[in-house]
Amino acid sequence: MPRPTLGHVSSESSTIEEDRRDFERRLAVEGERLRRLLGAIYGDHPGLPGALASTLELVDASWRERTAELKDLDRRRSEQPDWFQSNAMLGGVCYTDLYAGGVPGLRERIPYFRELGLTYLHVMPPFLTPEGNSDGGYAVSSYRELNPRLGTIDDLRTLGEALRGNGISLAVDFVFNHTASDHEWARRAIAGDPAFRDYYWMFDSREQPDRFEETTREIFPDDHPGSFVQLADGTWVWASFHSFQWDLKYSNPAVFRAMAGEMLFLANLGVEVLRMDAVPFIWKQLGTSSENLPQAHLLLQAFNAVCRIAAPAMVFLSEAIVHPDDVLSYVRQDECQLSYNPLQMALTWEALATRDVRLLQGALADRHRTPSGTAWVNYVRSHDDIGWTFADEDAIRLGIDPYGHRRFLNDYYTGRFEGSFARGVAFQFNPKTGDSRVAGTTASLAGYESGDAGGPGRVLLAYSLALSTGGIPLIYLGDEVGQLNDYGQLEAEGRREDSRWVGRPAYPARLYEERTDASTRAGSLYERMRWLIGLRRRFDALGGGELVALDTGNPKVLGYVRPGRDGRSLLVLANFGDYPERVEPWALDGHAALRTDLVTGDGHDLRDGVTLGGHGFVWSVPAE
Repeated sequence: MPRPTLGHVSSESSTIEEDRRDFERRLAVEGERLRRLLGAIYGDHPGLPGALASTLELVDASWRERTAELKDLDRRRSEQPDWFQSNAMLGGVCYTDLYAGGVPGLRERIPYFRELGLTYLHVMPPFLTPEGNSDGGYAVSSYRELNPRLGTIDDLRTLGEALRGNGISLAVDFVFNHTASDHEWARRAIAGDPAFRDYYWMFDSREQPDRFEETTREIFPDDHPGSFVQLADGTWVWASFHSFQWDLKYSNPAVFRAMAGEMLFLANLGVEVLRMDAVPFIWKQLGTSSENLPQAHLLLQAFNAVCRIAAPAMVFLSEAIVHPDDVLSYVRQDECQLSYNPLQMALTWEALATRDVRLLQGALADRHRTPSGTAWVNYVRSHDDIGWTFADEDAIRLGIDPYGHRRFLNDYYTGRFEGSFARGVAFQFNPKTGDSRVAGTTASLAGYESGDAGGPGRVLLAYSLALSTGGIPLIYLGDEVGQLNDYGQLEAEGRREDSRWVGRPAYPARLYEERTDASTRAGSLYERMRWLIGLRRRFDALGGGELVALDTGNPKVLGYVRPGRDGRSLLVLANFGDYPERVEPWALDGHAALRTDLVTGDGHDLRDGVTLGGHGFVWSVPAE
């Protein structure tokens, strides 16, 4: 066998040396930031020096274990930090078992993901969970093992490699507010190990839980009242969500160090987008709501610093279903570069029910902008539920009673309102507050299941907003072929008490087979969805996040402008009414009169105004 040339050896050594120098530079800058952040969080906590030193050792070891391919990705992402702002970006999300039978099955579906145009795939939590109810995978028993039914950790690593080879980034959840009650740390805590009892909020009496619950809210009232649950030995443990999900005690710096290790393990599997689950809840403090506290932001920034040193290609995606101002507060280059956009999602459905775009228009005008270097992830629905998280003050400004409006929306989308097109299901109704949420597939919520003729138009209208408002559009896979609710999911073990499973149906093989036949319901929807996705890829103005809201003078018609990099701005008009609606010329003054609708290819003259059919929309550019 011929020996490698000296040039080859020199080039390889040079790359290794350059990687090390880059690491040392990042360590100097971000390591100092990490010290400052942990100091601000923990002050003179006696465990801080050891936790900090151990974390820095962990960072170094993790970087050494990182593959050459991932280090190359780190370099490329550093050279193009706005990679996720591209108009070619398109996300997809699915449950591993339901969509593909397991992680190896997802690898076999890569040709379809490429056909659809995905550039990132969110694999719903495939990790080891308790038997039975596991909150849809969000009760994690081990961050380093998969559920055996779904594959092995090596299968997940191989999937990441295969996706990257096809231009698709792997996204997974980091469930870091809590662990499952059978996680090794929890088992050691139950066994009485004082070090691990201090990983959780555990109390021997009700005194402290009672004081905390004076100011915290019930998240899952169907599961248990308050924030705490009692164990068999009499211990009370904090469980914000289900009784088998125990909140971690981040006021102990050892917990930060331990979770940083789990995070970097995922990064070295090839994860590029890390969905940070339930970020508002991670810091608890007596006398507060224990949500959205300043220390929660500092903790995210500290995790971010760790990531910037050892795995800079990975970005954070914030999941915060709270007041819109609080959602936006997590969106920063040094905190979470990406965030779900629950306000746009909820108000899209609100406008479809009311045929009134004023709340949605106001959100685009006042609450859409994100800081430089960040972006929204715009979704029509998720694996979870729809919570009506609009700002009360925005509703009151329009003369809308927020409480009554949420009750109306819950009734409307669960089919309890006469004439409703929707067939969703209620989730976690709280009789004390009247609060509830709604679950279901996009097609069932939009009218397919009820047989309403406007169903296909509503689905396309909703996704046209996700594709055109800026950021990364996200498709819940199955939506693109009009998949309906599956009520049989509630018959499966561990799912009967969680109505959200209705909106998590299995892979719709027949609908996917029909996707190439435009004469079928699935094929007609898929063809038009693919057309919109292709248009987005071809038009630069749909990249980035800049948006200017436009008052159309018609409360049923939404309007906004996406400034173009080449001077060809994109004007979007969308009719949320069931019948034709008109936008008068005066509302369109200041825009190039002669324009072309990208969706249809038709020309129009804004001096004549624009009439849109029911659920119709235009993506209009100046005529060539």
